[in-house]
Amino acid sequence: MNSNKPRAKHNHRAQAQPPSISSTTGIPNANHPNRTSGCERLQKIIANNHPTISRRKAETLIEEGKVKLNDSIAKLGDKATSEDKITINNIPLKSQSEKKYYILNKPKRILVTKEDPKNRRTIYDMPALKNFKHLKYVGRLDAMSEGLLILTNDGDLIQKLTHPKHDVTKTYHLRTDPIITKAHITDLKEGILIEEKKFYAEITNKNNNEFDISIKEGRNRIIRRVMEKLNYKIFQLKRISVANIKLENLQPGEIKKISEEEIKSLTS
Repeated sequence: MNSNKPRAKHNHRAQAQPPSISSTTGIPNANHPNRTSGCERLQKIIANNHPTISRRKAETLIEEGKVKLNDSIAKLGDKATSEDKITINNIPLKSQSEKKYYILNKPKRILVTKEDPKNRRTIYDMPALKNFKHLKYVGRLDAMSEGLLILTNDGDLIQKLTHPKHDVTKTYHLRTDPIITKAHITDLKEGILIEEKKFYAEITNKNNNEFDISIKEGRNRIIRRVMEKLNYKIFQLKRISVANIKLENLQPGEIKKISEEEIKSLTS
């Protein structure tokens, strides 16, 4: 008995799917369901392994289509592992698995930047950094400021020490004219309004016109701006500690490795 029901039509044409496996590396591409665990955002991996690219710059490069992940154009939100092939402008990203931590005593009149358009001297021109040009600085010091500068290739540590939410204490030694008053010491502790945001600082070790000032923020040249508002002239501004890392007797222009104990307390 023949049925009058029409036969169901089957579409045998396979739907186009993006390649799930890189033809070159054999590694699952970004967002593939079989990717291994331990993935991190692509911009974080780039910042942790490239000597000059920050996370923000990495995001820009990804948005501009200059980053490839396993031979495919990467996009923001992609994740990767150390097994993945990552290229920037078709140049492979080299892994820097060994984390390095140093401190530099930056002298005056030296810029904290990788390159200067006016060809002024930067920290990377100093003899002490001849073999450490791949390391990134943590925070900045203006040209006329001196003292402790952390250098590392650990992107997570840079993020921890520079992001405002972590409240990392930085201490500076100042020499001013005139001598700071008790009233201003109190004002700084209670907060002084700078550009619609309060600035807080603790003054310690006062000795005539010298004292230490501890802060937990990183607005550009904030100490100089505050002291100028209070009508003080700064003759010396020297960073002497960041969190538990201290400058101590390190001479200007010298560099030294941070101890394992200090690193553990920084990263904990």
